[in-house]
Parts: sequence; structure tokens; C-alpha cells
Amino acid sequence: MRLRVIWVGKTKDARLRALCEDYLTRLSHFVRCEITELRDSKAEGIERESKRISDALHEGTVIVLLDPAGRQWTSAELAKQVQRWNNQGTREVSFVIGGPQGLGPALVAAADKRWSLSQLTLTHEMARVLLLEQLYRAYTIINNLPYQK
Repeated sequence: MRLRVIWVGKTKDARLRALCEDYLTRLSHFVRCEITELRDSKAEGIERESKRISDALHEGTVIVLLDPAGRQWTSAELAKQVQRWNNQGTREVSFVIGGPQGLGPALVAAADKRWSLSQLTLTHEMARVLLLEQLYRAYTIINNLPYQK
């Protein structure tokens, strides 16, 4: 299985970028994981940005939108979901973090899952770190490693 994380804009804060890179390195011990960073275009509008995100998705991928209105998962629930995808032979799961304007209705409708990281408001850069950390935590839970304790 491969994990893809698609987000709009660069991670400008060097400390947060370093954390993302650290968790990507850690994840690489368990799964192929790649980041697709789309150019940020503030003037383009929600529909065009959502279209660019949709165009970046591979055929047949499981689409998981990070969405404040989505369902919250515990770390254990995320680990079980990742294990289910693995057991079902899922080839790719794409986690999508939209831009500050949110995501268009067509992309939301196409999603297989909508996941809320927290009821708190997070910056997009913080959400990136939290997403990667939780994916790493899920794999440590699956593999019974001490990180999650």
C-alpha cells in the first residue's frame, strides 16, 4: 500500500517542515509515503483549487479528506482503519488537506472518508505535522512498537 498526502501551499515554517520530514522518514520504515504539494494560488477560488486537487488524485485511490466537519478518529481507530485498508489490498490512500478556503462540493462528494483531526482550529501547517504524526503512530500501534505508549 502507498500513502499520499496532498496539500496546497508550501510548509513555510522551517521547524514544522523539519517535523514533516522527520515523520516521513519514520513512516518510510513501514509504508511508501509521498507528499504532493500543490502550488498555492489565492486568487483562483475554491472550485479551481479543488479541481487541481482532484486532478492530482490517482485513479482508484481511497480519498480521505481532512475536514473539520468530518468524523474524529482515535489513534487506535486510525490504526484499525489503516490495517483494514492493508488487509483489503488497497493500493493507495490519499489524504487531502485543502487550502484555507476549504474544498469544493464535488471533491467533498467524491471523498471516501472525511476525517477531522480536532475540534480545535489548526493552521494548515500544523495539520500537516499532526496528520503525519498520527499516521506514524498508527503504524507503531499496528506493529506493537512502544511509541504509542
